[in-house]
Amino acid sequence: MSIAENVSASFRPWSEEPATRPDRRKIRARIGGLHCSLCTGTVEKALGRMPGVDKVAVSLTHEQALVEYDPAVARPERLLQTLRDIGYTISDPRKLRAFEEEERDLVLEARRFVLAVVLTVATIPIIADPTVGWIGFLPALVCLSLGAFVFIVLRSTGLWAAVGAAVGLTVMALSLLYLNLAGYLAAAAPWAAGALALVLVFWVGGHILRMAVQALRRGILNQHVLLEIGAFAGIAGGVIGLVLDRPDYPTAAFFSVSVMVGTYHIFSEWLSLIVKTRSSQAVKRLLDLRPETARVVRDGQELEVPIEDVKVGDHVRIRPGERIATDGVVFSGHSGVDQSLVTGESLPVEKREGDSVIGGSINGTGTLLVETTIVGEGSFLQQVIRHVEDARALKPGILHLVDRVLRIYTPTVLLIAALAVVGWLLGSWLSTGHTDLERAVFAGLSVLVMGYPCAVGISAPLSIVRGAGQAAERGILMRTGEAFQGFRLVKKIVLDKTGTLTEGRPTVREIEAVGGQERELLAVAAAAEARSEHPVAQALVEAAFERSITPPDVTSFQAFPGRGVVAHTGDAEVIVGSPRFMSERNVDVGAVQRRTDILEAAGRTVIAVAKEGRLLGIVAVGDTLRPDAVSAVATLRKAGLSMVLVTGDNERAAQRIGREVGLDEVHADVLPQDKAAIVRTLQADARVAMVGDGINDAPALMQADIGIAMGGGTDIALESADIIILSNRLNALAVARDISGRSYRKMVQNVVLAFLFNGGGIPLAATGLIHPIWAMVAMAVSVTAIFINSLWGNPRLFFDAIRSVGRPVVAASPQGA
Repeated sequence: MSIAENVSASFRPWSEEPATRPDRRKIRARIGGLHCSLCTGTVEKALGRMPGVDKVAVSLTHEQALVEYDPAVARPERLLQTLRDIGYTISDPRKLRAFEEEERDLVLEARRFVLAVVLTVATIPIIADPTVGWIGFLPALVCLSLGAFVFIVLRSTGLWAAVGAAVGLTVMALSLLYLNLAGYLAAAAPWAAGALALVLVFWVGGHILRMAVQALRRGILNQHVLLEIGAFAGIAGGVIGLVLDRPDYPTAAFFSVSVMVGTYHIFSEWLSLIVKTRSSQAVKRLLDLRPETARVVRDGQELEVPIEDVKVGDHVRIRPGERIATDGVVFSGHSGVDQSLVTGESLPVEKREGDSVIGGSINGTGTLLVETTIVGEGSFLQQVIRHVEDARALKPGILHLVDRVLRIYTPTVLLIAALAVVGWLLGSWLSTGHTDLERAVFAGLSVLVMGYPCAVGISAPLSIVRGAGQAAERGILMRTGEAFQGFRLVKKIVLDKTGTLTEGRPTVREIEAVGGQERELLAVAAAAEARSEHPVAQALVEAAFERSITPPDVTSFQAFPGRGVVAHTGDAEVIVGSPRFMSERNVDVGAVQRRTDILEAAGRTVIAVAKEGRLLGIVAVGDTLRPDAVSAVATLRKAGLSMVLVTGDNERAAQRIGREVGLDEVHADVLPQDKAAIVRTLQADARVAMVGDGINDAPALMQADIGIAMGGGTDIALESADIIILSNRLNALAVARDISGRSYRKMVQNVVLAFLFNGGGIPLAATGLIHPIWAMVAMAVSVTAIFINSLWGNPRLFFDAIRSVGRPVVAASPQGA
């Protein structure tokens, strides 16, 4: 048995997924260390070239990979071990990483960056040239700036630690600068710079070198390869200087370029990690549904065990206020259960012995003993999450256009650098009879430095930091790149009614009994609807409770989603539902047709009640519009958007709401499964956003170009969405769209700035007329310009994100939109 096979017994950080063919298997794994599509391209190429692998799809947004393979040829252990060899981390996609673990990673990367800055600050004074006049003050300015930045990075560890580090760096830099300008470092400078370069490349940035080597072994050219070629080119240039020992040869400068390029790359990696970690932590605090442990009753004893150890048939004790640990049925006990996970409504549903419950729901005031029926991947919550992840993985990210350029960018830069070196060697030999090695190395190294895509890679994360921060201050959570890129292009917005346009708390407004038996009508309706989780059903139950009416016991219950319910009380069949549902069940509603028309025209939802085929009467239920519904729709229409209502309510009530709010298009009597089809139809001629709050909205949220969930909705709707309105205010839609447009414009500006520097600098560098240090300065200027542009007007967002590293994140209450 091989070592890999021995390891595989414990190394199983993946989940099984349904494959497209019966003779294939598909796995999902979470990959840590992805920063841009150069990384996703590396993963796709590394896995795609392995025998037996058919398809590889990598989601940068979720840091997950889906791999379909032939189990007769490939094994998941070997596939994922390949990614570990390259330098990526692998973890189970079914488990959320602990906050402390993520924070440790951020602190570790922050320390790595600080070490890199120390090496850079030590290098800059060594290469300062006392003969260049006032420009010689630039090294001191750069060192002071880096010292101030280190203070910001270390501030979370303590004031005096940050002050001490910043002062120590400044003193070291100024001391080295004085020694150099006084001529004391003339002989030692090349050797000192070389030692600093070796420390950064092989120790501080050793992980980059390992990833580059593993990528090259697999024939992959990515940003790590480009960085290391540039770093080793600088070291090679320095070694040549040490060998030639010419006083005019910039030996120390060559070594210093390796240090600076590595430092900028480490900074870019760290910033990207901050952005993604803070975003994922915000979502996890919002969607932390699944309990980590369960209280299982075995042999009369109550044991607390990890949720993964719960088996089908186990009895799990659920105390008041706890989340239900697993899908199952109530074995004993009675309680109201908040099934907002399913319905989008917080009204509790009464659960008794024999009733089914869903893992993740919140128990009310009673204690339940639940018999587990489904565990693991088969559970309701896991299935929906998997479907949501699959649908979201198909969406393009904000950076795909830039990333496609970057995928050919690395080999292009390497080719230009090689041509510059060869061109100078051949050109100088043909024109003068001897080769100009120094100029050739200058040209090649300058191209590599100028061409390194650090500015491009850092531009998008900075735009996201700014946009996400502005959105969060207004109670809006931008969850995906599509939220930044796509919402500005939306031309149609589809709105759900209950819980989105309305408060989502319907109440009984009118009761029309046939023959005057109002109490019987309400008692029968409440009895039939007591087991239904629909908000209208809960309104009927609540109305009976307020009138001290005791509903009769129900012996059987069958729900018809979007239409009504059929139940039995004793020997009598009871039907409760829409007037159309009554007609389908051969119940005559002619006696109340006129009143039904009047109530529906007034915007009411009319529920008919029948017993033993005889109509007992109707109940009119009404909901209240959100206070900002009319103004929010007016603002969006003024911006040129078409507003569409999709609801399961009756035509008259829907049209009434449409007229009152000012909507352009109304779709009524829509069953839950048909909402996504309507969105798909609307997408034929425009980009569409869907706004919803319930699980029945989740397919439509995923189908839409942009899914928007109200913060008070179900967790599944939230998980399906690109944008979450935490403030629960419709006015935030216009604010989110405005932020989307401004964030995208900032990103475009940053990318243009980056490519202007790189695109203009590379040809100039190839001439050999630019000193590698000045190429490094140009790269630093491009990054600085992108920083200033991204943070213009609100630099606090970026510095707050950096200062938060290592600190507990406390969710602030969002401001109104």
